[in-house]
Amino acid sequence: MPHEELPFWLVNVPRGQWPAECPDFLRDVGEKDRRLIGTPDSDYKRLSWQEVQEIIRLNRVDLFHRVPSDLRKYRQYTHKLIKEYGSILNFIVRERLHWPDLKQKGAPFEYPEDIKILYNDWPYGVDDKIIHLVIWTKFILEEDPVTGDLTIKARKEIDDFVNKTFRSRVKPENVIWFKNWASLKSVHAVEHFHVMLYNPDIAFLEEITNGDVPMAAKVA
Repeated sequence: MPHEELPFWLVNVPRGQWPAECPDFLRDVGEKDRRLIGTPDSDYKRLSWQEVQEIIRLNRVDLFHRVPSDLRKYRQYTHKLIKEYGSILNFIVRERLHWPDLKQKGAPFEYPEDIKILYNDWPYGVDDKIIHLVIWTKFILEEDPVTGDLTIKARKEIDDFVNKTFRSRVKPENVIWFKNWASLKSVHAVEHFHVMLYNPDIAFLEEITNGDVPMAAKVA
């Protein structure tokens, strides 16, 4: 049967594992996710480092997508987490950040205790040489109430941190950061921004993430 005739929830699933009906975790997904999940992995093109840089330069982070089969797994996993923990937020704070509370110790980026660097558990469909990290913070990164974009002060604070933490150890041209718009955040109430590194040293990643392993790898 040609894949175009398949319902979206059967695409990328081996025929022997086809469910009789649409799984619960896919029933309420939006049209955008239905379209992506219904795309064969073989038709999906991963973004190059140059394309990633251009997307961030244009502030079009809505153009980042997961590989179709990864998006399906992400939806399945988060559906399970919400049942077990009540929300993705509860899982992140308890199991990933291990923070007893979100009370900050000092000013933004002043204390390491207010920051945690982890892998993005379910990274976007980008070149395999691109490593996607999430920098979680107990402090707020100020946004302009009119534009919703970061203030000049907050942008400088982040850039200074990225320079000190990443660009001092990785070629500057191989480091880029961005912050999702509020409407695109999958986890609210815990502040965070994203750093992408091109072909970084594995030992550096081990050090900077304290040996973290993304959930996608653990589930796989």
